[in-house]
Amino acid sequence: MSEHFVSETLNKKDVEFDITLRPARFTDFVGQHKVRERLELFVEAAKGRGDVLDHVLLSGPPGLGKTTLANILAEAMGANLKATSGPVIDKPGDLAGLLTSMERGDVLFIDEIHRMQKAVEEYLYSAMEDFVIDIMIDQGPHARSVRLNLPRFTLIGATTRSGLLTAPLRSRFGLNARLDYYSAKDLQSIITRSARILNVDVDEAGAREIAGRARGTPRIANSLLRWVRDYAQVKAGNKITKDVADKALAMLDIDEHGLDEMDKRILETIIQKFGGGPVGVSSLAVSVGEEADTLEEVYEPYLIMEGYLHRTPQGRVATDRAYAKFGLKPGGKQSSLL
Repeated sequence: MSEHFVSETLNKKDVEFDITLRPARFTDFVGQHKVRERLELFVEAAKGRGDVLDHVLLSGPPGLGKTTLANILAEAMGANLKATSGPVIDKPGDLAGLLTSMERGDVLFIDEIHRMQKAVEEYLYSAMEDFVIDIMIDQGPHARSVRLNLPRFTLIGATTRSGLLTAPLRSRFGLNARLDYYSAKDLQSIITRSARILNVDVDEAGAREIAGRARGTPRIANSLLRWVRDYAQVKAGNKITKDVADKALAMLDIDEHGLDEMDKRILETIIQKFGGGPVGVSSLAVSVGEEADTLEEVYEPYLIMEGYLHRTPQGRVATDRAYAKFGLKPGGKQSSLL
C-alpha cells in the first residue's frame, strides 16, 4: 500500500477517527512549540484588549495540524468557526455569502487558500483590511456598486504552498506561522495520547516504532496507529509492542525509515531510468504514474528532509544516501532495480 493509505485517501471513518483524536486546547497540542507559544500570546493579547483576533496564516506540509490549530484558536477566543477551502469558493458571491453571515469575532477558516480564484481573492483584500465588501448589482449601464459593512472577523488561512500566495494577500495577515515536521519524540507523545483515547494498549517501544515511521506527520502517525491497532486485535491479543508494530507496518511496505512503496519507486526511477538525475518533476511523474503536484506536496518534502533527494534548477537528483539505501554506489552502472 502507498502513502495514500496513510495520508490522502481518508474515507468517512478515517475522517471521524482523525477528528476524535484532534486536540481542542493549546495544552493538549503536542509539538510546534514556537508556533504554539506565538499563537497563545496572540490570543492572550487580543483577549486582554477585548479585541478580535487579527488574521492568521498557517503554512506547512499536509497533516501537521493547521486545521487543528484553527479550531483551537477559535475555541480559545470563544468564537464560532466556519470552515471552507479555496477551490470551493468559486465566485465572489460565494465569499460574500460567507462573510455577511458572520458575527463579530467569528473565525473564517479557508484551507488551501492559495487555490482561490483571483477574482475571489481580490474581494478578500477590503474584507480583511477594512471589513467592507463592494458588490456589483445588475450589469451594463444599470450596474452599480453597493458597499456592505462587515462585522470584525478573523480569517485563518491554511496553505501547503505558501510560495503560491500573492504578496497583497500575504501582507494582510497579522501573523504568519509555519509548521514544520515533528520530531519522533513528539510523535511518540501524540501516539501515546491517541492510544489512550482509543483505549489501545501500546507500550513505549511500540509507540516509538510507529513514531519513527510516521514521516514526521501526526496525521500519518494516527493513521498508522489505527492500522497497527487492527493488526494487534486480530493477531497479537490487542497488545501493541515493538515487534507487533514492526510486523504490522511491514504489511504496508513501510520500512524502518518511514519510506513506503512509492517513495522507493521514486528513488529507484531517478537512479535507474535517469542515471541519478537531474530529472524534471513532469518526467518523473509520468515514469512513476503519479500526479506532479502529489509528488511535490506529498512525497518530495519528506525525501528531501531525510536527505534522499535534492531539488536543483535542472531537476531532481538522487543523493548518496538514496544510492546507499539500495546498496549502490553513485556514478556506477546500475542493474535493474524496478
